[in-house]
Amino acid sequence: MAPSAEPTAILSHLHRADGSATFSQNGYAVIGAVNGPLEVQRRDELPEEAVVDVIVRPAAGVGGTRERHLESILQSTLRQIILIQNFPRTLIQVSLQIMSTPENENAGSKLVQAASNLPILPALLQTSILALLSASMPLSLTLTSVLLALTSDGTAKRIIRNPTLIQSQSADSLHVLAFTSQGDLLVAESEGSFTIGDWDEIYEAGKAACCHETKQSDDHEMMDKKEGGTQLFVKSTLQAKVAADLHWKE
Repeated sequence: MAPSAEPTAILSHLHRADGSATFSQNGYAVIGAVNGPLEVQRRDELPEEAVVDVIVRPAAGVGGTRERHLESILQSTLRQIILIQNFPRTLIQVSLQIMSTPENENAGSKLVQAASNLPILPALLQTSILALLSASMPLSLTLTSVLLALTSDGTAKRIIRNPTLIQSQSADSLHVLAFTSQGDLLVAESEGSFTIGDWDEIYEAGKAACCHETKQSDDHEMMDKKEGGTQLFVKSTLQAKVAADLHWKE
């Protein structure tokens, strides 16, 4: 059975963390925990802002170059949205554990690594944001992200939102885009072969998916016909959590 492309999330379920979240979509599941502000070692402290430390652990085995690359992307992204100036000489730690991926779901105990680092990145980004919100961490804004694949059959090109593992491996290019709650592009990671014209279409498709906008294209076909709604999903997830927390008042 193919993994569902619809996202699901659970908030504040780890009781020993300041904030936590589990996010799953398209076969990827990530659990995240946020702790901070914490005391930081003197050699690492920054006099005017907080240190943001991101740890990514693979679904099996020991982390390597792949995880270090993902950590660097996440760290630079989160530093732009966390109000680190509010917590000088402290540490904000974000720990992300990959629970399952499409490449190892059906492989039993044998892990088969994906050829690309990009398919897991949107799940890591969304888990980080949800965990930060769960921890009530002061943020300048939030973000939503999406994975897009550009494929072609020789005559026409098609943009696939949240492609499966097989679609990702056969695509001409893969793209991860993340947009802020104000509709600005914050993250753009791409792999493969594409033109400037392709990029323009990918940008519009990514913004539609993240920011709940619609975009009609004459040259490209969107496989997923539904309107974008990742931003709406994050909002509804938080509203449900707040409603559950305040249920005792009723």
